[in-house]
Amino acid sequence: MSSEIVATLNRLVLAFVWFAMHVLLFATQGQAQNAEFTPKAKQAILMDAASGAVLYQFHADELVPPASMSKLMTLAVLFKSIKGGQLALSDEFLMSEQAWRRGGAPSGTSAMMVPVNTKARLDELIQGIIIQSGNDACIAVAEGMAGTEDAFARIMEAEARKLGLKKSTFRNATGLYHPEHLMTARELAILARHLITEYPDQYRIFSQKEFPYRKHKFVNRNPLLFLSSNVDGLKTGFIKESGYGLVASALQDGRRLIVVVGGLATAADRKDEAQKLLEWGFKSFTEFKLFDAAETVGQARVWGGERMYVPLVGQGDVAVILPRFPANQKLRAEIIYSGPLKAPLKRGDQVAKLRVTSSSSAVNEVPLFASEDVAVAGIMRRGIDSLVHMAFKWVPL
Repeated sequence: MSSEIVATLNRLVLAFVWFAMHVLLFATQGQAQNAEFTPKAKQAILMDAASGAVLYQFHADELVPPASMSKLMTLAVLFKSIKGGQLALSDEFLMSEQAWRRGGAPSGTSAMMVPVNTKARLDELIQGIIIQSGNDACIAVAEGMAGTEDAFARIMEAEARKLGLKKSTFRNATGLYHPEHLMTARELAILARHLITEYPDQYRIFSQKEFPYRKHKFVNRNPLLFLSSNVDGLKTGFIKESGYGLVASALQDGRRLIVVVGGLATAADRKDEAQKLLEWGFKSFTEFKLFDAAETVGQARVWGGERMYVPLVGQGDVAVILPRFPANQKLRAEIIYSGPLKAPLKRGDQVAKLRVTSSSSAVNEVPLFASEDVAVAGIMRRGIDSLVHMAFKWVPL
């Protein structure tokens, strides 16, 4: 039975001394104020979109009601069906009386105002969900795709597990309060990264500032779109049980960051907190190369192979995002894999990951690959490996 093996790389602790010395070149009199971020939010996370590195986190794994931010999961299910050809943007969905009463004009919640018992095109409903946060649009899509909103929520949760969202639970398509409808800031950031990466055509809608529909003219509820040209998504949320929250993303000088904040007391606090965290992230972090392309990062134990260990390399240079300040922080690096690895292995197989954590809580994970083939060994060698496994539980080097 496989288990997770963690091997600490002392070499990287030494490598960071070199990094810290070079970081001093960036130091200014304002260094102290850039050293850390003090949040007002009850939950927050800042993520580098390209690598998935976590640059800042505060109660990021606390399950809380996500309000309308969970509409990102509704959209993820929708976008997947569009990409897979099961839905077309020209498809029409009926606004049932239930959808109209629970999420439309009579509900008193954010609504796209589709008249009851009329149909709307899917491209209109998507804009209504993203820009106006229309609960009626969400329920109409859920009913049209799955028959009932409850059935659609089960699809949402199943898709979340496929995306690696291990904790989130969904009970509706809207984010309206339900005690079991819960997400974490970390999983909201992972979901936002998925939407940005997997659905670039649909993602562009998040930056749309207005949506005219019938006699209405809806204005995008994301306040950061109107403050910075760098911001191009994603979604606000508010219910009294969770406070004000926001998932946002910004692109600056070719680098994209994703921020999630939650539990704030006012809409103004939500806007200010997200904006400050993004600005701090762009100023306070830089990329640092740890290993050259094809340079061995470490090795992993192999069971039943012609060799006991396989060297590990990155896919190209191995680089991480690390804070510029403070210069004297420590770095912990670990190689993590599910062991024992079993032969045969092919060169280029992804078999492990390098996790690098700074003392300021920035966390990077970089995939590692086998740099050589490892063929299956003879029966005697496999027997010896089995005995070693039982006796020593594959204690890493």
